[in-house]
Amino acid sequence: MQDTTTSPAEAQRKLAQFIHGIKMAMLTTSDTDGTLRSRPMATQAQAFDGDLWFFTARSSHKVAEIDADHRVNLSYADPSASKYVSVSGTARLVQDRAKAEAMWTPAYKAWFPKGLDDPDLCLLRVTPTQAEYWDTPGTGLAHAIGFVKAIATGQRASPGDHEQLNLKA
Repeated sequence: MQDTTTSPAEAQRKLAQFIHGIKMAMLTTSDTDGTLRSRPMATQAQAFDGDLWFFTARSSHKVAEIDADHRVNLSYADPSASKYVSVSGTARLVQDRAKAEAMWTPAYKAWFPKGLDDPDLCLLRVTPTQAEYWDTPGTGLAHAIGFVKAIATGQRASPGDHEQLNLKA
């Protein structure tokens, strides 16, 4: 694992690169008794500007959890490309009609039948503070050969890049 020596701006660029194209994230919150709860959230198809945005229902249990503890984690995975990312940050509910209009697609009507006029619709903004990624490019066969080589030589397998990113300015 590399030490994080990059600037927050470079860390943001790397994070944007690693999550680009991953359609779903698992959002983890903490329930009032400390239990960690995760659920899938659709990643917005827009340029990453330092915040990650999601549509959510104001009446959902995750909103109550976030109101009690703003710390969250987002997990992204693209097994076909062997990319995995964990993002720690803070979440806030946002009412911003213009932002919602910019991100809206007709597919969201499945969750919000009244569209942008749905009173339960709100935005969830996650501001990342730290991220960690694992990038293991190559084929399954290449990974298998690498593991066999590690076992045969007694050396630790090196599956690819792994770095912690500090996104705080």
